[in-house]
Amino acid sequence: MELRQLEYFVTVAEEGSFTRAAEKVHVAQPGVSAQIRRLERELGQELLDRSGRTVRLTDVGAAVLPYARAALAAVAGARLAVDELTGLLRGRVAVGMVTSHNVDLPGLLARFHQDHPAVEITLAEGNSDDLVESLRDGRLDGAIVSLGATPPPDLDHLVVTDEAIAAAVAVDHELAGRPEIPLGQLREHPLISLPPGTGIRSHLDAACARAGFAPKIAFEASQPVMLAQLAGRGLGVAILPDSLARNRADLHPLTIVRPGLRGQLVFAWRSGGPVSPAARALLGRARREFGA
Repeated sequence: MELRQLEYFVTVAEEGSFTRAAEKVHVAQPGVSAQIRRLERELGQELLDRSGRTVRLTDVGAAVLPYARAALAAVAGARLAVDELTGLLRGRVAVGMVTSHNVDLPGLLARFHQDHPAVEITLAEGNSDDLVESLRDGRLDGAIVSLGATPPPDLDHLVVTDEAIAAAVAVDHELAGRPEIPLGQLREHPLISLPPGTGIRSHLDAACARAGFAPKIAFEASQPVMLAQLAGRGLGVAILPDSLARNRADLHPLTIVRPGLRGQLVFAWRSGGPVSPAARALLGRARREFGA
């Protein structure tokens, strides 16, 4: 049993595809398939079900997967222990971010790379719910996310931004003559919002549920700028970060009251702390640059 066989098996299991796994490990697909077949022959059981369009774990594969991950983690830990003793920082950090934000994460990563050029950095985009799950299962070391009204107890975080969530309408909309709108009155209007799984949407849904109604979502888009553009064309009331609602000439901002809504973006990581020295160094830089 070879480490590369375990690595290929874990990668195929995570990607659900031999093709994507081969691209990720930079090996030709036949080579990945051959190594996993050798592993299966050694164990005497098939680990992967190849009959469907997506590769799936067999029951035996599901039982083997955590041990394969543990073996790879143990080897990586041994290498990192040597690196720490010799003063060399290398390895890999995986970072996530929500699709649209105003945090200078690229600047932070660039400065980290300048200080630690031997560390490989990967960056993934997604909604907050997906990124939180990736933090929990170890696929990400840190991420810029919105944690909603109740932060998960298994994650620690630094608050990076904190601002009001506002409503915004076209300048000729019937609500454009008002400075504010009670939350309860939003039930009367078609809303334009980020999709479920995002921080602003979580705050909106939770507040409306407490007020006894479900918001009437007419349009969803993953980019706040798109929400603003739709509202500017008169298609509904957009739910936006306050700064965006107030900085567009085609929109009239409305402060949401009774209750007001606020949203935070945070840099989050697993409560147990980053495992690798590289991830710990990245967290240290995030603490310094985000002011904690």
